[in-house]
Amino acid sequence: MAHASLALQAALKQVSAEMDRQFDLLLAVPGDPRKGLYEAMRHAAIGGGKRLRPLLVSATAQLFGVDRTCIARTALALECIHVYSLIHDDLPAMDDDDMRRGKPTVHKAFDEATAILAGDCLHALAFEVIADEKTHPDPFVRIELSGTLAVAAGPAGMAGGQMMDLEAEKSSFDLATVTRLQAMKTGALISCAVESGAILGRVPIEGRTGLRGYARDVGLAFQIADDILDAEGDEALVGKKLQKDGEAGKETFLSLLGLERAREQARMLVDQAIEHLKPYGTEADLLRDIARYTLERDR
Repeated sequence: MAHASLALQAALKQVSAEMDRQFDLLLAVPGDPRKGLYEAMRHAAIGGGKRLRPLLVSATAQLFGVDRTCIARTALALECIHVYSLIHDDLPAMDDDDMRRGKPTVHKAFDEATAILAGDCLHALAFEVIADEKTHPDPFVRIELSGTLAVAAGPAGMAGGQMMDLEAEKSSFDLATVTRLQAMKTGALISCAVESGAILGRVPIEGRTGLRGYARDVGLAFQIADDILDAEGDEALVGKKLQKDGEAGKETFLSLLGLERAREQARMLVDQAIEHLKPYGTEADLLRDIARYTLERDR
């Protein structure tokens, strides 16, 4: 947690512990032939990871005094989607990675079939969690959370961005296309996390403009920082193989802008993100710290 503020360090620690606790409850291993499936899901979901999306749900929802149980369950659903995407992203048919979060990927620790099923189950569990009245007593809030998450995870969001990423190996993308790709593949779920916090807080759509701008800018800054880490980071800290995009011939923010321009663009995006929070006072300081931390992290 290089350069993270004390408040952010404490929040990251709290959210990480809460997510591990929630996954431990959700993924209790049954004493039947599904045992290996649950163990695979636990391998991917418990321990490690930045937990950025759960933290964004929490930091946003806390602006509006949302109950902690509602926050934790909504954050868990988003993290289920994120973890499923990592399991599938690591498969030989996708990025073919051996390491994730400093340990063997699920298809290496288990097998490809189990990895596919583990991802499928986490995807389904996300919506099972959202649909449960324990997540929020108002069914209209749960419906909006479900719809928002489905759009962020589907062809107009994360999965669509992943398809564009696969095509990037065969095409030469310009900056606008790479920006759109990353806004879908990475940014959509980050935006969903902030939007979900606002939905839990019953903020009307017209009142979410600033938060949406914040999320959009943080998502792009996060990806630029990822591209920089891919070029300059330490694999032992990052927990996965680096420089794969360059080896695959993919265009990235770094290859299109160069290192210094990429850093400058990321800094500008962080400044913009913080500016979007101007209507809020000190209660939004954690969101501001998260924006700054996107540029300062080492993993």
